[in-house]
This record gives sequence, structure tokens and C-alpha cells, in this order.
Amino acid sequence: MAAVREARADGMRVERDSMGEMLVPADALWGAQTERSHENFPIGTERMPEGIVRAFALVKKAAARANCRLGRLGEAERDLISDAADEVLAGAHDDQFPLVVWQTGSGTQSNMNMNEVLANRANQLAAERGVALERPVHPNDTVNMSQSSNDTFPTALHVAAARAVTGDLVPAIDRLVATLRRLEEENAGVVKSGRTHLQDAVPISFSQEISGWRGLLEGSREELLAAMGGLYRLALGGTAVGTGLNAPEGFDVAVAEELADLTGLPFETDPNKFRALTGKDAVVFSHGAVKGLAANMMKVANDVRWLASGPRLGLGEITIPANEPGSSIMPGKVNPTQCEAVTMVAVQVMGNDATIGFAASQGNFELNVFMPVIAYDYLQSVRLLADAIVSFDERCASGIRANREKMDENLHRSLMLVTCLNPHIGYDNAARVAKRAFAEGTSLREACVALGLMTPERFDEVFHPEQMV
Repeated sequence: MAAVREARADGMRVERDSMGEMLVPADALWGAQTERSHENFPIGTERMPEGIVRAFALVKKAAARANCRLGRLGEAERDLISDAADEVLAGAHDDQFPLVVWQTGSGTQSNMNMNEVLANRANQLAAERGVALERPVHPNDTVNMSQSSNDTFPTALHVAAARAVTGDLVPAIDRLVATLRRLEEENAGVVKSGRTHLQDAVPISFSQEISGWRGLLEGSREELLAAMGGLYRLALGGTAVGTGLNAPEGFDVAVAEELADLTGLPFETDPNKFRALTGKDAVVFSHGAVKGLAANMMKVANDVRWLASGPRLGLGEITIPANEPGSSIMPGKVNPTQCEAVTMVAVQVMGNDATIGFAASQGNFELNVFMPVIAYDYLQSVRLLADAIVSFDERCASGIRANREKMDENLHRSLMLVTCLNPHIGYDNAARVAKRAFAEGTSLREACVALGLMTPERFDEVFHPEQMV
């Protein structure tokens, strides 16, 4: 970084980059390029996600270690950059990353934001420790050594996405799955009416119904992990256009190894850097699995609020926790608010999926320049889903209780129990029984006997709803 001038009386300092002088807040760790972006893009309030900031810190630390391994960077510079990156990872400098999502589509300014912060902080650490450097740590020449914004941003995107899925989303799924397993065990043997097309259907046990919810989550978990392979392949080492210009031979492999060591995730270098810089299909594929989870959570949340509807005029087959008053005018009303939050998150994720798909299609020539919005929407989807699943588990699913009397009442009122008579009187006759019982408001037993299709004794012998599951 160019030498910092003395602080001015107005609390600013003068920094210089390749375009000239810029005024920067005197206490800021960022420099001229960050300040230019900060001033040139007063668009929206959406800042670059924390996940990207942390991922960039990991990328810069890994790059410093790889460059040192390859003889390009001294140990003192490596350690200073690594220690500064560790401070960023610990959240010590969160206020030093002010840039918004709506900037250059390559994320160049966010890459430089990290370069400038780490360079300034590394030089501060060197002064504090009395470390003599041949020359100050420079944001481009030292921190960005062997790199380009064009390969660091897609790498940070993959690292952030992989960490978010494995560190936040999968554990949230596992937590809800464990709750559903407990509910299955608690409701073993409870038989209720099934429903298809929002109409009465043949019986199902409540534990079977819950197992379907669990299976949806477990299936989404498998799909999320199956989509990780593309995220584990990194663009780093491709530099500006994929040729690896100014990166030493072996840097791409070395830096991927360093990132794998730092994160515990199996990152590897992408064998085709040209694809890695311009293609975002790995993120599209992964977010498709995220969207699949959102769709499954929408289904589970809707099932729960339907089953809990009422409390007197709905299905009323389960009760869920009452967390807050549901109306400002109707005393005593309680609503399925956790379910509603999940469904809103689901539709947001589905909207994000459309944005990511459109953005990924815009890889012109050697670079995709929609990466900041891809990163923002992907990480928002994962964060919202993980938070919503944990909240739904804690404040709704864990407190589900079966209204067994209501389930039994609804089961025995269902006309679709007539299905068990098919083997004995045939489909057409069974349909006659159901229609007569419905028209006359009688039981299936009464209708079957009135039609002369069975004796009361024979009906009782074959009609056992609890055995139909």
C-alpha cells in the first residue's frame, strides 16, 4: 500500500492508487480503491455478505501460505498476512468491509477491500512486533500475489457456499430430523385418516405421516451433499482469464491444498480454469438442491398448519405451541406463525433461484460479471433456510402433540374406509356404499347392510381401519 500521509484535521487521510489521490477516513484499514467503490456505488443497503468476507480472508491466508511454499513470499510476510486474516475471521474488523453488492460484477472492489485491509493491518502488526520488512506489505503485490479478482471471487464464492451448507444448513436439517424421529416413536400405533387432493383417503398411521416429513429432509440432505462436488473445485490459479498469468507453476494445486487444510473441506483445483472463471453452473446446481429443500419445507410447514387448523372448525388433529397472540382484535386467537415464516422463506429461496439462474447464464467470453448478486442470493437462501429450520424445530415441531381423539373420530367418519371392502364386494359396489352413506348421512356399515351387500356380522369381520395401514 502506498505510504499513508498524516491524518488531516477533518479526520481523513490521503491515500494514492493508480488513479490518483483519495481521501480515506483516518482510522480505516481500507484504502483508495475501497473508498472509490464506496463512493461510486451508493446503491441499496445490501452489503457484501459476511460469508464472502470470511471466505476471502481464508483465500488470502491460503494464498500467502502457498506463495511461501513456492518461494514467492517470505515467511515474515506470510505470517503477518495470516495473522491479519485470522483477525478478520474472528470478526475483529467487520466494520472495515463497507462495500455493497451492487458494484462491479467481478467483485474486484471487494477483493481489493480485503487486500487493502490485510495489507494495512499486516503493516500495523509488523510495527507492533518490531518486524523489519524489506518493503511494506502491499495490497496488490503482496496480498494479491499470484491472484486476480477474477479467480479469487469465484473461489471465495465456492468456499463461502460450501462452508454455509456444511456448517449451517446440514446441521439444521439434522436437528429437525432428530425431532421428527422422536415424534414418530411417540406416536407409534396412532392411526388417522390419510388425505390426497385435500380429500379423505385411506388410513395412515401418524408415525408414517411424520416419517414422510423426515424422508423429505433426509432426501434434501443427500441432494445437498451430492451437489457439493462442483463447489469443491476452485478457480484460484486461473488469474485474469484462466491462463494462470503471473501465478507460479503449482500454485493452483498448492493453494487448494491450503484451503482444504484451513477449512477441513476437500477443496481441489478446477482442472479447467476457463470454465471455472466464466461458468457458475456448480452454484446453480447446488442452489437447486437448496431450492428443493425449500420446497420440502414448504410442504412440511403446510401439512403442520393444516393439521393444526381450528382449533374447533378446522382439522384439529394436532396441536402446536402457542407462541404469541395471533390477532390485534380477536382475543385468544393463536396462529401457526412458525409455519408461515418457513413458507415465506421458501418463496424467497425460490425467487433467489431464478436470479441465480439468470445471472449464471451471463458468462460472457472469459468471465461472469454477475458474481456479487449470485453470492448474495445463494448465501441468503442458505442462511434463511438454516435459521427457519432451527426456529421451526425449536418453536413448533418439538411441541407437536397428536389429538388422538380427533384423529380417531375423523378416521371412523371417513368414507374412504370403504376401500377395504373392495376385495369382498368389488369396486363398483363399494362405490355404491360410499355414495349412499354420504347422501343419507349414515355409516358405511348401515349403507352396506341396507344395500344387501353384507350382513352386519360379515361387515364387522372384515372392517378394521386400524389394520389398513
